[in-house]
Amino acid sequence: MLILKRRIRIPEDIKKAQKKIVHISDTPESIYGFLEKLFKEIQPNIVIHTGDLVDNIKLERKPWLREEYRGKLVVLKQVLSRTERLYLIPGNEDDKEIIREVFQNSAIIVEPGTILEIWGKRIGVGHEPEDVTNINADFLLYGHDPKKTFGLNGILSINVITYPDWRVFRIPYPPGTNFDRGYRMLRGL
Repeated sequence: MLILKRRIRIPEDIKKAQKKIVHISDTPESIYGFLEKLFKEIQPNIVIHTGDLVDNIKLERKPWLREEYRGKLVVLKQVLSRTERLYLIPGNEDDKEIIREVFQNSAIIVEPGTILEIWGKRIGVGHEPEDVTNINADFLLYGHDPKKTFGLNGILSINVITYPDWRVFRIPYPPGTNFDRGYRMLRGL
């Protein structure tokens, strides 16, 4: 696993917040070290991952990589399990059964289009933007499509929602993340 030496700049308002939700999506294994360092700094109460947990392994097109995918999930579980509550929304490149086996009781696996009730707010979650388009919620969280910009797209940034003020902070992913996701050319981003 690549451990990034890049300094992470965390706004003081995030550190001072009473509670924090971190939203991530479409995470290639190359950023797991970055996420581990970020979570140590932020100390989120809740993490919501909106799918494609090992985004550099495209199971939808390469199902023979299931065992490699399983091994990478074991590493990701160590990174994500340092929170009070973990929600996982499987994406199109994920295998739900392997996710259930690896995460067992350490994560709440929810279907796309679900509304989570967290600290008095309604949070609509899905993998694809279409999963949350028609949901009435205070926050809409998704990933999958880098061209969609409504709600909080977990591909474009790591989203930190603070409580009790419900502010949203966007932290950039490390350089090279989109390349590792398999995006060779991103026009319009």
